[in-house]
Amino acid sequence: MSTNQEQYLGNPNLKKANVATNFTPDEVQEYIKCSEDPVYFIQTYIKIVSLDRGLIPFDMYDFQSEMVEKFHDNRFNIAKLPRQTGKSTIVTSYLLWYVLFKANVNVAILANKAATSREMLQRLQLSYENLPKWLQQGILQWNRGSLELENGSKIMAASTSSSAVRGMSFNVIFLDEFAFVPNHIADQFFSSVYPTISSGKSTKVIIISTPHGMNMFYKLWHDAERGTNEYVPTEVHWSEVPGRDDVWKEQTIKNTSESQFRVEFECEFLGSVDTLIAPSKLRIMPYHDPITTNRGLAVYEQVIPEHNYIVTVDVSRGVGNDYSAFCVMDTTTIPYKMVARYKNNEIKPIVLPNIIVDVAKNYNQAYILCEVNDIGGQVADIIQFDLEYENLLMAAMRGRAGQQLGQGFSGKKTQLGVKMSTAVKQVGCSNLKALIEEDKLLINDYDTIAELTTFIAKGQTFQAEEGCNDDLAMCLVIFGWMALQPYFKEMHDNDVRQRIYETQKEMIDQDMAPFGFVTDGMEDEYFADAQGDVWKVAEYESDKSYMWDWK
Repeated sequence: MSTNQEQYLGNPNLKKANVATNFTPDEVQEYIKCSEDPVYFIQTYIKIVSLDRGLIPFDMYDFQSEMVEKFHDNRFNIAKLPRQTGKSTIVTSYLLWYVLFKANVNVAILANKAATSREMLQRLQLSYENLPKWLQQGILQWNRGSLELENGSKIMAASTSSSAVRGMSFNVIFLDEFAFVPNHIADQFFSSVYPTISSGKSTKVIIISTPHGMNMFYKLWHDAERGTNEYVPTEVHWSEVPGRDDVWKEQTIKNTSESQFRVEFECEFLGSVDTLIAPSKLRIMPYHDPITTNRGLAVYEQVIPEHNYIVTVDVSRGVGNDYSAFCVMDTTTIPYKMVARYKNNEIKPIVLPNIIVDVAKNYNQAYILCEVNDIGGQVADIIQFDLEYENLLMAAMRGRAGQQLGQGFSGKKTQLGVKMSTAVKQVGCSNLKALIEEDKLLINDYDTIAELTTFIAKGQTFQAEEGCNDDLAMCLVIFGWMALQPYFKEMHDNDVRQRIYETQKEMIDQDMAPFGFVTDGMEDEYFADAQGDVWKVAEYESDKSYMWDWK
């Protein structure tokens, strides 16, 4: 029985710091055994709260024991688990073992919401309170958001964001339900915080989640399966949980839905049910690593001489959640291909035009089409008037026909780009769906595919799911609308003029054949213009050495 002097803040279940512990010989042996075997420690001493039976020992399932062993043996772990498999309890139990038996370590419990991470810390604290006193470390700090032990080890709970843990160093970081962290937050976290975590030689990262569309968790999981990152993947099927059989499955589907069951229990990366692109297509769309990346620009294919390229642009205000984005399409032949893309949420609109034009020039003076509803109009103006880029496409209102694409119009209803109206978006979405599902548009970029998995029907239109982005998806929508325009077809039917010329020449040849032919002394290497001046065809070869050289 502990006295008040030995208790932390009067809690009889907690030992105060700097209180001596008198071990029995059996306790010493047991302590050593626990310190060497986390599975034994959890099975023997961890208690959890059951809804039906109250406080009970944590009797781990086989897959739970295997997970603990993987956490212990590997630095980087990622697990894809169904709902209600005790995944949070498994990890918090291991983290409790970690801080008890390792001195001066820092552990972070991070979830998509701070309240969720604090709830997991409270579970850990409950297990701690029910440990024998001789297994406990003295308490230095004990509150809802953190725990500090007298051996110098600490645990903190926070939301998964770059600001929550910036400037701190951790030995173990646990990311719970990482698939539910919004994409822009996950990106910021991995770009700013993650390098400091993974740089140590003994640091551990544990990522656990139920799938939720194609996002950062999806990419890390599939890269782990392919062996292209350091994570050890663990997958648990719902049938591995005792008591779950076909009867349970039928009952669960009745109470939810089949699509929900596939995501939450079958752990399929389906994306949303009402996506523009069919989930069956999204599942098999492959993504590849870019050739080069630089500050949001990802290049998948270098420029090919004589190929036609088009750049479609969606502009944001550069204030955080929304991204300025553009896609570069090779439209020389069908299927069209995305060969590069740009996505940045910090770039200012005044700087963006220079990047767009640099990339467009590199891709054979590509045509540019900007969405000009808001600040995109300023971007288009800079491209046209300040940078004097010639291949900027325009659109003009043509009565019932709506906006029509072109390279130059006269009249009051012409703008430097396309306004994203309801009609434009409907046409763009419809054609984009057809292009992708019929394999007439190939997309290699992971971020773009990820956006398409959360680009869902809302009312009469399509837009990003709550907490997600659709900037790259909207670049594709613009391209989908553009690809149906008569001007686009004229631009890319390069053989039209040639076919007309050859047809007329053939007709003349047939008419003249009975009379013989008269030569003017000019062979193929010469031609005469409308004024009668004679030019040598190969006199001026185009020099493109000034163009941007990819590094």
